[in-house]
Amino acid sequence: QVQLEESGGGLVQAGDSLRLACATSRQTFNHYIMAWFRQAPGKEREFVATITREANTVYANSVKGRFTIARDNAKNTVLLQMNRLKPEDTAVYYCAARDPTRSTFDNWGQGTQVTVSS
Repeated sequence: QVQLEESGGGLVQAGDSLRLACATSRQTFNHYIMAWFRQAPGKEREFVATITREANTVYANSVKGRFTIARDNAKNTVLLQMNRLKPEDTAVYYCAARDPTRSTFDNWGQGTQVTVSS
């Protein structure tokens, strides 16, 4: 059973920064590919960023240059540093994990709300 626990969401103003964290077990952290997704009201869940065990990263175009995904190996935690936030970044942010042998993310956290006011 893969457990993912997000934290760090909140209400900020446009232009501010926020850092999300996703804590998991060492086994999951060392084996799985980790990612962040988000879902805005009335919209489908969308990909934000992903990071492999080797710390290779991929970002959605909408966040490239503003968001950074990273691994904290000492804490078995995946971080999402979000800078220059925009109102359109408002969403519930979900941490996800994928076994490298599978093609889809099928392990999800409960989500954390990020609200950016204009």
